[in-house]
Amino acid sequence: MSDDQVTAGPGTQTRRTLLAGAGAVGAAVVLTACGRERPVANAPESGGSGDGGPTSGGENGAPALATTGDIPVGGGKILAQQGVVITQPTAGEFKGFDPICTHQGCPVSNVDGGTINCTCHNSSFSITDGSVQSGPATRPLAEKQLRISGENISLA
Repeated sequence: MSDDQVTAGPGTQTRRTLLAGAGAVGAAVVLTACGRERPVANAPESGGSGDGGPTSGGENGAPALATTGDIPVGGGKILAQQGVVITQPTAGEFKGFDPICTHQGCPVSNVDGGTINCTCHNSSFSITDGSVQSGPATRPLAEKQLRISGENISLA
């Protein structure tokens, strides 16, 4: 028997054949794992706030992203996995914006001092209307429509 052959059951097979078979099985396991749904415990993936916040639906059945109490007056909260920044410019007024900076596509980093800020190149946007407050960005953040149902905030 040569060095490239091993005994594997009733006959002999080359190591290359055995390794190719093992590789195919491994790839099938990985692909199967990638295709599975994540458990409900991963609230950010399923529409929740990611911090134990609400996940029940609003009037239209959309999952609640946050509650009105989660969003500070004069500030906001970035929900990156849900694809939205929710702000509360004045008490009881809620706005939604895209969380991607219009300059070079970086995700915005924080909401502070009445602006939504991108620290990639220091652009900032108004929490009221998404307009550019300082560049290099030249276009406002896209607005996202919100639905407020009781205390729950969801995308409209």
